[in-house]
Amino acid sequence: MKFHKEGYTSLAIVVLFVFVINALADYYDASVYVKWFLYALSGFLLITILQFFRSPIKRITPDEQIVLCPADGKVVVIEETEETEYFKDRRLQVSIFMSPINVHVNRNPISGVVSYFKYHPGKFLVAWHPKSSTDNERTTVVVKNSANVEVLFRQIAGALARRIVWYVKENDVVTQGAEFGFIKFGSRVDLFLPLGTELSVNIGDKVVGGKTVIAKI
Repeated sequence: MKFHKEGYTSLAIVVLFVFVINALADYYDASVYVKWFLYALSGFLLITILQFFRSPIKRITPDEQIVLCPADGKVVVIEETEETEYFKDRRLQVSIFMSPINVHVNRNPISGVVSYFKYHPGKFLVAWHPKSSTDNERTTVVVKNSANVEVLFRQIAGALARRIVWYVKENDVVTQGAEFGFIKFGSRVDLFLPLGTELSVNIGDKVVGGKTVIAKI
């Protein structure tokens, strides 16, 4: 387990805040009850930041026959739908909701070449809102594997997530399980797979990024 680089600024702000409020409590000789409250608050804030930006170290062996889960969370949508941005045809959508307590590292579901990438500024509707896939801040990434199968995956900001981070661009060669991005606070990741893909998950399943097999291709 390590602390993710995206959390350095947040950690520095929290440490500074904790230092200031405790220093002020000492300077003004606050009561013991106030001091213990501030100690408890300080501990809570530090633990919250450390757990939110935790980044498990994973050793993943790429397998071109499977689609790995891109994020920790819960499967909330499995449906056939029209993908209107890139494929412009019917696809099998699998959506994973990431709560604030989940690891928020996003990982490549397959290995291959990034054939398409686009960032969309947008709204911050709750992640489970029906229009969050099209109206919220989001990124769209498409990776083509060696068998010319393309998988589209989309980072979607939620009501609390105000910053999506990505580490890929078009024509990059990416490895299954490696980090492609990070979303701060609650959010969602959508996968769009070819129709007929054999799924390995069901709605309500808890999944782990870089570990759970979403489908076989």
